[in-house]
Amino acid sequence: MKRIQRSDDENDAQQCCVLCKLSENSPDKFGEKITLRQHGLTVHYFCLLMSSGVYQRGQEDEGIHGFLVEDIKREVQRSSRLRCGVCKKKGASVGCSIRRCRKTVHLPCGIKEEFVFQFTGLFPSFCREHRPTQSQALLSPICMPLSCSVCLDTIEPVLSYSVLKCPCCHSSWFHRDCVQHQAYSAALFFFKCTICSNKEQFQQEMLRMGIHIPERDASWELEENAYVELLQVYQHCDALKCSCHGGRQYSTRVGKWEIVRCKFCGSRGTHRECSSLKLYEDRWACVDCISAVNGDDALPKLRSSRSELMKERRSLKRSSSFRSSLVRKRSSMQASSPREILCRLARQISLVQSIPVVMKGDGAFKAALRFLRHPNFTPYHGLAVRFTGDEQCHNSENLRRFMWLLVNEIQNSTLFEGPENAKNLMLNSQALRDDLYFDAGCLLALSLVHRGPPPCFFSRALYQTLFHSQQDSPLTLQVLGNTLFAAKVKMIKDAESIEELKEAIFSASEYLEVAGCLRKVVSLSDKDMLVEDMLNFHLVTRVHLPLQRFREGLKTLGLFDQIQMDPEAFSTLFCSPPHKISADSVANLFSVQFSDDEDKKTKETRMASFWKQYLLECEVGKSVTSLEEVLIFATSVDVEPALGFSPAPSISFQHSVDSVDLLPQRQPEKNHLLLPVLRSYQLFKRHMEYAVSAYRMQEDSLAIS
Repeated sequence: MKRIQRSDDENDAQQCCVLCKLSENSPDKFGEKITLRQHGLTVHYFCLLMSSGVYQRGQEDEGIHGFLVEDIKREVQRSSRLRCGVCKKKGASVGCSIRRCRKTVHLPCGIKEEFVFQFTGLFPSFCREHRPTQSQALLSPICMPLSCSVCLDTIEPVLSYSVLKCPCCHSSWFHRDCVQHQAYSAALFFFKCTICSNKEQFQQEMLRMGIHIPERDASWELEENAYVELLQVYQHCDALKCSCHGGRQYSTRVGKWEIVRCKFCGSRGTHRECSSLKLYEDRWACVDCISAVNGDDALPKLRSSRSELMKERRSLKRSSSFRSSLVRKRSSMQASSPREILCRLARQISLVQSIPVVMKGDGAFKAALRFLRHPNFTPYHGLAVRFTGDEQCHNSENLRRFMWLLVNEIQNSTLFEGPENAKNLMLNSQALRDDLYFDAGCLLALSLVHRGPPPCFFSRALYQTLFHSQQDSPLTLQVLGNTLFAAKVKMIKDAESIEELKEAIFSASEYLEVAGCLRKVVSLSDKDMLVEDMLNFHLVTRVHLPLQRFREGLKTLGLFDQIQMDPEAFSTLFCSPPHKISADSVANLFSVQFSDDEDKKTKETRMASFWKQYLLECEVGKSVTSLEEVLIFATSVDVEPALGFSPAPSISFQHSVDSVDLLPQRQPEKNHLLLPVLRSYQLFKRHMEYAVSAYRMQEDSLAIS
């Protein structure tokens, strides 16, 4: 009789684990099944982790993930004398971690007996009597009926070994097997509550309740070429009649034969010429999406006039229900905050090599242009800033001051126009020739990554145009500020009769002719379309080249690409004016370092209360110094950088027998204040005001010189 030849893999599959005596290969239940052929040893990884008498004494590449072979054999020998409390067979290597409890089991038997195995710390195990349990919050009412938030099957809201709940929202209930499958699939980086999306507390609670969370990327991220179809861009003209001689697949980068994709689904397209789209129009919707947004099952009827068609397009632009669902979906998938992303970008900066930056009397922007246009410039080097006439400052303080001055100069430069906190790009032909728009974008990117202040002066229209994000509101006159063009547009918008409208158009005819908007009006309602076209030309089409170069500059260090992945998350750094600082926000910014000596700590606690009282008086105007001046005194800037302060601001105290003449001392390179211990609040306040005012006068004199 012939003997059947089996491969090594088949032999390994039939090998039994030396600890649990099972040959089953189930990674989600028992962990990876590992065979060391040279030692004749097969074991489940979870059996090793949960065994009570073996520990990882080796390196990760020794034995089985640090479990040495001789230790495993000793554990097999030890457990061979112990009888399992479930199957009554010997070899029970897992014991309850409560010392007085003598229950021992095989790992598979423990799972059947509803043991809890914690995959953290020393990997303890707990029997049914001693296992951890969850409790229902008194203030969290239960709505019947409930369903498992993973499999959606009906679930009885009674906490048990098989039924768990989220510790945060108390409204997410699930089967143990379901949440374990979810954890095995999502793994450490994506495993979170399916209802409230809490991650940290949820994972800690699930580990406590015996859910294994693999320390790897999610299973869908490990699949090769899983998202390859997302890299393909739709390139096909779906117009009813395609006029392109090159065919429906033909597309140019710009011009009338460029294929514009549907702004909603992205899976339909049209040549600009085939759908009568102007060169500056990038927002087109296919008929399927138009019917979906309008709530019509049938295809929309053709409009008889151009004005009605334009009205429909404008209403489509303003519809928000479909757009908001896309934004929510994208923001829920975004795993990192803007600060975390900026921290990752900052890791590209060399800590060894640096570029010298000399700040002279001609301003921060010109100093930045000098190093930016140096032939050896690279954005991956650090910046060593030096102010002429101020040799004592450390580089970290100098860098913060420089970036603060730089962003303020860019904001107030001739590259921008409009209200203070809602500026738009201005067309400056000289700046365009000198490529200053690219330089400004590059410098703002460098500022954000080098712990500069957030550039909170962009208008919403500029931000959305820059990053191609969805327009959440139509362009309005407010973004223009008090300009001559705004006055002419306002005259057209405020016209109350056809005669007033024609008079306003005649007054602005030169500009309208340049913009391509000069046309005959037949009714008062035509003014709305005319105003919209004028704003589009002034804010988008007219500054197309400056926008393009500014966008290229923002791509420095990869900033633009990161923002474009989730524009809404970054909008607060660009569009929202900085929040006015308060006494509480400044106090929370500084950590207080107390002495170990109890007598000193008592005095320092009193001084800490003086510090908070002083900040409060600065806020309400009862002090000659402002909160901004106090923050500048401590850190050299009046606003927290986009990346936060490094190191974090702190306060400590100096004790002296004769402390009456001691003044607060600043250590800006450490963002640290050294406050004297004084006997009264009035004396403390007087000393603080003197120190802050003296520093302000010193800075003013340096700025004048």
